[in-house]
Order: sequence, then C-alpha cells, then structure tokens
Amino acid sequence: MSLKIENVTIYTGRGDKLTESAILIEKNKIVAVGEEAVHKQATTVIDGQGKTILPGFFDMHIHLGMDGVADPFAQISTDSQALSAYRHQANGKKQIKSGVTSVRNLGSKGHIDLAYRDAIEAGLVTGPTVYGSGQPIVMTGGHGYPLASEADGEDEIRKVARQTLKQGADVLKLMATGGVMTPGVDPGSPQLSENEMKAAVEEALHAGKTTASHAQGTIGIQNAVRAGITTIEHGIFLDDETIHLMIEYGTVLVPTLAAPYYIVQNADSGEIPPHAIKKAKYCYEAHKESFRKAVKAGVKIAAGTDAGTPFNLHGDFAKELELMHEGVMTVRAIITSATYDAAAVLNVQNETGSLEAGKVADFIILSEDPENSLSAFRSVETVYQGGVMVHVN
Repeated sequence: MSLKIENVTIYTGRGDKLTESAILIEKNKIVAVGEEAVHKQATTVIDGQGKTILPGFFDMHIHLGMDGVADPFAQISTDSQALSAYRHQANGKKQIKSGVTSVRNLGSKGHIDLAYRDAIEAGLVTGPTVYGSGQPIVMTGGHGYPLASEADGEDEIRKVARQTLKQGADVLKLMATGGVMTPGVDPGSPQLSENEMKAAVEEALHAGKTTASHAQGTIGIQNAVRAGITTIEHGIFLDDETIHLMIEYGTVLVPTLAAPYYIVQNADSGEIPPHAIKKAKYCYEAHKESFRKAVKAGVKIAAGTDAGTPFNLHGDFAKELELMHEGVMTVRAIITSATYDAAAVLNVQNETGSLEAGKVADFIILSEDPENSLSAFRSVETVYQGGVMVHVN
C-alpha cells in the first residue's frame, strides 16, 4: 500500500521549498519527494491543493510532567509517580495535535519520561517520539532541585551521570546556572562548574549520548560551552565573546523564548510565585536581544518551548516559532530549526527530521503556506507519524 499527496507546497526541512509538488509514502517511509513523486503511481492519491507539507516538528525542550500551571514545582511535589505518568501521556497527546511528532524532554522527576518513552515504543500508548533526560543533574540546592538528582564535585557528578544513563537517558541535562522558577537562586549565577559538567559530558559521549545545559548567565554559559555541552538552553545573557565561543565549539542554542514571555504576560494573574515574576521581568528584554545577536552571528538554533512552565502550555508550539520570527529568523530558517537541525542535535538526522526518500514518514499538513502567513503554524490539519495518520483537525 502506498500513499501520494499531490498538488502541495513542500518545505523539506533542509531549506528547500517545492511548489505544485508531491510526496509518496509506503509503509512507514518516504519513497519520493518532489518531481520524482509527481510522476510515480500510488495505491491512494490525495489532492492537497492549497495545502502545505512540513516535516513533523521537534520541540527540543519540554517538561511532560508539568502542565503549565502557575507553580509547577508545587505540582511536582504533590504528584504521585502514577499521576505524573498520566500527565506525561496527556501532554504528549497535546504535542502531537500541534504538529510536534518528536520531543526532547529535559527533566522529569523519577525518570518517568523514560518509562513513557518505552511505553510508546512498546505500543502500549500513543504519543510523540520521546528523547528523554530523566532527572536533571544539579548541584545541591541548584536550579530545578525538586525534580533533579543533586550531586557535587566531579566524582559525584560522574556517578550520577552513569546512574542516569543506566536508567536509559537519551540525553543528560545539567544545570550550569540558577534559574527563574527556583526560589533563592540567581539566573545569572554559575552553579555546576566547567569541570563538573565536563565529567558528565565525557560519560555521555562514552555512551553515545548527547547533553543539554540549562544556562542563563554569561559565565555559566561559557563554562558549559567549554565543557563540550551539545546545547545551551535559554542563553539569556549572551555577550559577543560567548556567542563567538559557541560558534567555535559548534554549540547549539535552544532559546525557549516562550518561557519568560508567558510569565511576564501573566505577571498580574496573582498565581505565579513572586520570585519567578521578578526574575522573568529582569531577564525578558536581555533574552530577546541575546537571541537576535546569536541569530545574526550565525549560532545554530534548535526550536524549543520549555512547555510546562507557567502558562506555557503543551500544544502551543506555534508561539515559539512566532517569537523566533519576531527575533529576526526567516520562516524557512525557523522550519529548519524545528526539524532537520533539531534532529541533528540528537544525531538522528539520517533517519528523520526532513522530507527525503528513505526517511521515516513523520510529516504535517498545514492549511496554508507559513511564508504567506505566520498563522499557518497554527493551522495544523493532519499529523502523520511513521506514515500513519495520528491526528486530524
């Protein structure tokens, strides 16, 4: 059985845009895209006139165990493991509906994201492809400690890294600085040292895995980059020296612009902890400017929302893309950052992340072309995962 969708606009994820084109799917793989697909026969043919096809999105920074409530750490502290698992499943479904077919979950208490990933792979539940970190690794009392593994010194960090990899983590998450949501810590203050992070990076590399570092302050970002971290999360305070260092090391930025945006927008709700509001307001403009500077300098970007933080809901991936566009990224660059470049961060770009023959058939159909209207990112009509329609609006 084969499926061809024709008369469509296609963004391949590699920067190419094909008009009046087609895509041919057989089983769970893409057989042909573009002119070759136009001339091939198929068992089922769909006329997609006026529609646009993109690779399935990757959200490279989410928290499936957090719902976007005003105080997510309070929620985590009262959730049982069973309730958290149900929460992961409910939020995973919301991701699929928004066109996100793959997620990188960067922090779940009890490593529940890894169990959720395994349940999806075993066919017990449906959801996005999950690349999970399990519990993040933090210094004692460090940012995110309510859902993390606390460790101090290179030896302890190395042991916890090995334990996390033993649990099946796809990526190790480390906290290089303080953050907005944790009380009593400064987003600009360094936490794990360069050498501590380097120990974890070494363990990840030995296991063939990648790393991510929550890093908001300049010194902490530089420590993480020199330690060999794969991605910098947030990157709120980036100066020219730090940006050049990231380019030198090939470090990818996952900006999560939506996270402070939603805290600032909802500051008067009376629900968000006051310490988080104060810190988010302090960081907000610097974050946007750092992102603009990084894009203009040529830092590679992978899209991620930090979904689960206050009022930052799962299923609202489009908001991050809109904020990235405001921050000077072109529509095609945004699409690449949310597809092929994201897959490359996870070393799976040869299997997924773009619409090319031989790759897994994860793709979405939009009702319009995002280069004509940015609102197209909110008009996800159909989602295919592994060649199977998993959602239709």
